[in-house]
Amino acid sequence: MSIENIDEGAQGSGLQVPPLAEESKVLSRIALPLVAAYLAEMVMFNTTRIVVGQLGYTELAAVGLGSHLAFEILVVLMGLLSVVGVLVANAEGANDKPQAGHATRQGLIIATVIGVPGTIALWNAESFLLYLGQPDDVVSLSGQYLPGVSIAIIPTLWFVCFRNFVTGIAKTGAIMVITIAAVGVNYILTVALVYGRYGAPEMGVYGAGLATGIVSWFMFIALVGYVYFTPKLRGYGVFRGRLKIDLATCREIIALGIPVAGLVALEATLFLAAALISGNLGSIALATYEVLIGWLGVTFVIALGLAEAAMVRVAFGAGQGNMAAARQSGTYSMAVGVIILALLALVPIFFNQAIVDVFLDRNDPGFDDIAYLAGGLFYVVAVFQTFDGLQAIASRALRGIRDTIVPLWIAAFGYWGVGIGGGYTLTFAMDLGLKGIWYALAVGLTVTGSMLCLRFLRLTHRSVYPQPQR
Repeated sequence: MSIENIDEGAQGSGLQVPPLAEESKVLSRIALPLVAAYLAEMVMFNTTRIVVGQLGYTELAAVGLGSHLAFEILVVLMGLLSVVGVLVANAEGANDKPQAGHATRQGLIIATVIGVPGTIALWNAESFLLYLGQPDDVVSLSGQYLPGVSIAIIPTLWFVCFRNFVTGIAKTGAIMVITIAAVGVNYILTVALVYGRYGAPEMGVYGAGLATGIVSWFMFIALVGYVYFTPKLRGYGVFRGRLKIDLATCREIIALGIPVAGLVALEATLFLAAALISGNLGSIALATYEVLIGWLGVTFVIALGLAEAAMVRVAFGAGQGNMAAARQSGTYSMAVGVIILALLALVPIFFNQAIVDVFLDRNDPGFDDIAYLAGGLFYVVAVFQTFDGLQAIASRALRGIRDTIVPLWIAAFGYWGVGIGGGYTLTFAMDLGLKGIWYALAVGLTVTGSMLCLRFLRLTHRSVYPQPQR
């Protein structure tokens, strides 16, 4: 069904736009568990760093380097698979449960196909790190960490497919429970395998990677168990029959997912480039950048949970043939996100010193310089976090109506043309230092968020609905 016909179908069927109170209730039911789960993932990541950090700063640097590389690989592959959630929500809106299960099974096939080379690449990434000029002692330890963490790639991608499924049918509570439980499991396993506690062998850095891999399998098996043993989910047929390849559905996932993966890669490399520019300004500038990013990680995962919920609600409305409801879901999510993030902006504005205290000891010789520099930039961060959240929500709302190619180009222009291009100019050519890159990033995210928001409003106007991309 073309999206033009969706609107005609909505008018003919007499579908109504749900009241905002109902929309808010459903959106919260989807988003809040996702926000809690994403925050738990942050805690899990930092727990591993804290445990390994007791071995020494070289071990901490090695695990940080390896985990960042693993994250970059995973986040791009997960971006491709996020389209599974759109197809599931479309099918749920159309009351076609078997199709939702079918889309999930095809996602699992694609996850396996892309997960195998991802695992191999991460396992053998030591030479790549050396090519990038990283210190030999750090790379050597990263080489011990990578084989263990590599076994997390495939179960994580399978987990993401099932997470997209339960998110698409608005059953996100299990994700929250499993992820929070995984925080405790990860801590116990990491301590046990790194230091040889609780009867486990002492494995050092390798044990940290292995713990991550085991926890990933735990999360995947737990979510599969939830889907399999929940009676209300059996009508979807996720486990019905053998995994047979449906080339048409796989092509649709890949065609829609590749631009999404590209957008995610642009965003990930945006912050990598910003970190490299900051590093060129010296250790104080780089440390300040890390403090600012540490706070922004919290606000972003809040926006991300809301963004995933927005994508599901928009796709659900489109699947119903009710584009007016899809439009309301997207615009309401964006409005709520901007309000929440604008209110949270009061934290870096009025409590910036407390944020610096979280990351640095006051006795650190660089504390005063970093606190002074960060204090002047937290006002920029307040703008940044609001529009970073808006672009996250708007891009996923567009994903809900299967618009993924143009958002990629908008992100390329906003992230790199305005953000990094402008940041490099302001930082070095105009000699603004660290302020230059953050001014440009804030402007770049403002431009990107605004353009994506306007595109969603234009495309959901009934006279200009886009054709689904194939």
